[in-house]
Amino acid sequence: MTENRTLTEAKEQVRAFTASFLRKTGRRPGVFIRTFGCQQNEADSERLAGMAQDLGYAFTENPEEAELFIYNTCAVREHAELKALSLTGQLKHVKEARPDAVVCLCGCMVAQEHRLNDVKNRYPYVDFLFGTSHPENFPLYLATALTTRRRAFYPDEEVCPPVAEGLPVRHEAPFRALVSIMYGCNNFCTYCVVPYVRGRERSRKKEDILAEIRTLVAGGCREIMLLGQNVNSYGHGLYTDYGFSDLLSDICRIEGDYWIRFMTSHPKDATRGLVDVIASHCGEDCHPKIVKQFHLPFQSGSDRILEKMNRHYTASSYLSLISYLKEKIPDVALSTDVIVGFPTETEEDFEDTLSLLRTVRYDALFSFLFSPRRGTPAEKMEPVPEEVKASRFSRLLAVQNEISLEKNRAAVGSTVRVLVEGKSKTDPSLLSGRTEKNRLVHFSGGEELIGRFVLLTVTSAEAYSLAGTLTPGQEGISSR
Repeated sequence: MTENRTLTEAKEQVRAFTASFLRKTGRRPGVFIRTFGCQQNEADSERLAGMAQDLGYAFTENPEEAELFIYNTCAVREHAELKALSLTGQLKHVKEARPDAVVCLCGCMVAQEHRLNDVKNRYPYVDFLFGTSHPENFPLYLATALTTRRRAFYPDEEVCPPVAEGLPVRHEAPFRALVSIMYGCNNFCTYCVVPYVRGRERSRKKEDILAEIRTLVAGGCREIMLLGQNVNSYGHGLYTDYGFSDLLSDICRIEGDYWIRFMTSHPKDATRGLVDVIASHCGEDCHPKIVKQFHLPFQSGSDRILEKMNRHYTASSYLSLISYLKEKIPDVALSTDVIVGFPTETEEDFEDTLSLLRTVRYDALFSFLFSPRRGTPAEKMEPVPEEVKASRFSRLLAVQNEISLEKNRAAVGSTVRVLVEGKSKTDPSLLSGRTEKNRLVHFSGGEELIGRFVLLTVTSAEAYSLAGTLTPGQEGISSR
């Protein structure tokens, strides 16, 4: 399918194409990338963007300027799949107007056989398709599309593919980076398709991770998000005496002014030892690097539902870990994931979820209506009626909105350190950034502050954001 060309030959062929395009048109061919789903997908897209630029393409946010379209898809919920397919359908008109444009679908959705076949049969204008196993082969796939003009499909065939290192990366912002420390998942929660589309757990070598982060910090990166389907499993199968806590400690030894975030943690593997490491690197008596924010999904407050989900913890054990977190880091900000309407969920089960929500009092909540995934055990379980799910979802959000508003109002009058991300999406005349606790803050300021830490005084609060003003002196500003 790749015409037996080597990766080096493929890169040379694509670069010859982009160089020829530049000579003929006076510009480099554009690549337009649309990403669906989680931060791991975003990180994958940054690598695809980096490889495309290395091959001579220019990144563009305008589809009219693109000769290469890459849609990186998600399979976690049906809504994400349907949205990806709908937007892919709109590319039919692009191909009719510009037959030489190349369309690529990749990622989790098309790692599923039924979706791969769906694209084959219903979307003839998709030129090539590949899953999640071998992103490093993207130049091979692209070279084949450009030189043969034949459709090609590259299904995932390995349960535990090797980790590709050294790929070029184009970060969305120079001051913020997504760093994958591991891939895949071994947990097989009954509702989740991730182990089937991303394969089994495999970790990157610590030396490669630390070298990448040193380079990022030296280049002015101010926030690093460590990614994994379950970061607590980092190192399993690679090291016998080195895990996620050790990696965090080693990262914190890298000199620089930056924040470390991470996700996602699985409650069954999040240990008190991990909490102790976080506490030792975010206290007032040290230069904090790990943020005082912990994302710990609980999914349901019902032990009966947790067992059906194959989560391997109870509400009691979860609350015990939360209690220890709050003891060691009293002002920690907590966020979580909740699935509403898991099969067989009763009103009593849902009330257990609300009870846990009120007990913990999260700063932020990411809630989802249960979406059956093909091939998972939960697909065959007794469904909850849609109207019941919708009602419970509204009730859940009402409880959380009240808690979030109360917590945000308590921050009014305080001084917070914020990493400025850019112009506000709701009001371009303002800037916005996030606090250490991941709270969104809008304020007035010049664009020269983007990518820097600033100190703000919080002046008002809503359930989902804060408003503030720059404090005099700006001792909190750091250079890029």
